[in-house]
Amino acid sequence: LEYISRHHRMRASRGFHAAAEFIAEQARAYGLEEVAILQFPADGKTFYGPQKSRPSWDAEFAELWEMSQTPEGLKPALRIASWEAMPLTLAQDSESAMVTAELIDVGAGVSERDYAGKDVRGKIVLVAAQPEAVAPLAVARYGAAGILSYAQNQRTGWSGDNDNLIRWGHLDSFAPTKTFAFMLSLKQARSFQSRLAGGEKITMSANVRAGRHDGFYDVVTAIIPGADPRLRDEEIAYSCHLDHPRPGANDNASGSMTILEVARTLAKLIREGKIARPARTIRFIWPPEIEGTHALLNARPDLPRRIRAVIHMDMVGGSPETKAIFHITRGPASLPSFIYDVAGEFGTFVNEQSMRYASGASAAYPFVAPEGGKEALLAELSEFSMGSDHVVYTDSSFAIPSIYLNDWPDRFIHTNYDAPANIDPTKLKRAGFIGAASGYFLAALKETDAPALWRVLQARSLRRAALLVERRAEMVTEEAANLTRFHFWYERRLVDSMERFFRVPATLRAEAMTFLVNQE
Repeated sequence: LEYISRHHRMRASRGFHAAAEFIAEQARAYGLEEVAILQFPADGKTFYGPQKSRPSWDAEFAELWEMSQTPEGLKPALRIASWEAMPLTLAQDSESAMVTAELIDVGAGVSERDYAGKDVRGKIVLVAAQPEAVAPLAVARYGAAGILSYAQNQRTGWSGDNDNLIRWGHLDSFAPTKTFAFMLSLKQARSFQSRLAGGEKITMSANVRAGRHDGFYDVVTAIIPGADPRLRDEEIAYSCHLDHPRPGANDNASGSMTILEVARTLAKLIREGKIARPARTIRFIWPPEIEGTHALLNARPDLPRRIRAVIHMDMVGGSPETKAIFHITRGPASLPSFIYDVAGEFGTFVNEQSMRYASGASAAYPFVAPEGGKEALLAELSEFSMGSDHVVYTDSSFAIPSIYLNDWPDRFIHTNYDAPANIDPTKLKRAGFIGAASGYFLAALKETDAPALWRVLQARSLRRAALLVERRAEMVTEEAANLTRFHFWYERRLVDSMERFFRVPATLRAEAMTFLVNQE
């Protein structure tokens, strides 16, 4: 995780490729099979399903300096930003430029009134909004030379508390007008605003060598082959996203490295005969977020046909400093699947064991890393939420049920503070166990496991029925009736979802239907 966090892993960039090469090298060393880095054009023209690929983007150099007037002319006085020191300070999709210009504050920078009475032509604008939203007005219409942004994206309850945070910024990958943008901390921006409001003239010098170009999305993949000749073409997939700005430790070096550790662990245990090789193949996938998954599933239609379920990990290691809550998240209500309850069962087990350990009681499986924390996990079993690659799998185009393991909130997401120092190895271990156990269970699942699986579904169905009663009490009659109908439709479809893995025995189906009818 620390190594991956050293790379600025933008989609289709040199930094991403270096991280992909590292993953592939480790996967081969761990004994995984069919290790490959698949490449798909990222050229701004090729479509993958409904999504047009974005061109690659790389930067060679970028610095921003405040200049001072001397008898000999303007001289560099204070370096404000540096690509080499902190790549996050250069907004993604910035283009090459060499500009020395006056700084002017235009507020948010996204509406006509922000520019009323201000001449920004040839100047660098200081803005509160994301560069992508600012550029059409500031640069394309009014002729600004560049952008300095202190955008406070990904708002949480802690937003604004730490004014040294520098947040990830970006420009439009397809904008015809080329420009550059640097990202500032709130503290830096407030200082500039105060000086400008006092009438001081501030001159900035920007030197950027960067740009978009044709390239490739790299998607690393590897497998643990299944043992059953009849089922090995079915797959359980582990997904994450390998990209994001440096350091990007929790988002998402944590998920990327945790599925690598799951791969290492399962391969080792199988190789040593400590667990049986599962009937189905287990696949591991490291793509760029969303767009890499779109490219993979659309360019390789054989894969979505084989994948029976996905365990997706995006942000699974936040320490208490991040204020993160760990979630075991269900798929959308339109895609009922028993796999969500499987993950919930393992999550509940880790919650109970870690709580016993933290409370000083005896715990057979505390899941504590020697260098990690000792707090209880307290994972939330959550309803569907969006925001990562699991939405591509679960979309009706593919309809692959997915378990989503994730931290939210995280007060350092997309900032320079999303660093390895704020990762908890114990959290990684617990997330890794929940993911590994869920995936291995599904890969080995057979018809004779149906009764035990039904007992899990039955218990969790009763919990959902209790929640139904609470929700109905707050609704008018018609809404309550609709919710009730949906609830029982959903519970029946959970039983049906077992057919994705095996034929549901007639006796079990009859028992399940009787159970649900009696609830109604």
